[in-house]
Amino acid sequence: MQYQKTFRHYLSLVLLFTPALLFGVLLFLFRKEPALSTSSQFPFLPWQFFVIAFFGIIATIGGVLDWQFHRDPLQLKIPKKERDAEAKALGLGGLPMFVIMWIAMLSTKPANFLIPILVVLIYTVAAICYDEFVFHIKRCGRKETIYHRMLVFGNGIAWLAWFHFIYYK
Repeated sequence: MQYQKTFRHYLSLVLLFTPALLFGVLLFLFRKEPALSTSSQFPFLPWQFFVIAFFGIIATIGGVLDWQFHRDPLQLKIPKKERDAEAKALGLGGLPMFVIMWIAMLSTKPANFLIPILVVLIYTVAAICYDEFVFHIKRCGRKETIYHRMLVFGNGIAWLAWFHFIYYK
């Protein structure tokens, strides 16, 4: 029981790193897949992957700083509902989005995945807005707002670059 309580405090951190690590591992494993348009010459990868990496790093840094901020000044006094909302946005929005986008990227007919991607996108945006407007709008100061913007806009720009790669090669 204690392990489960402790793990809950780290769930959003684990979910924050999962897509980035998975993307890197899968990119390495599927590097010879023609759909990825990799090359043996510099720059090795399409420009969209560099945008994904750059803004994904910004988003991850913002997420880690926000996670740390919640633990240090707030002393883990985050309501269970807020932790659950963050985990749902990441786990039920971000991870399914990652899986569907990866499959669409390797597919010869990525258009078949457009509706599922948009459905998950709408859910994810709604979950993020719920978290921001219900839990953060009154409590967040300037520093925490910057962390949230790094996380949300970094992920948003990375997602747009990935979407562009899939549908506008």
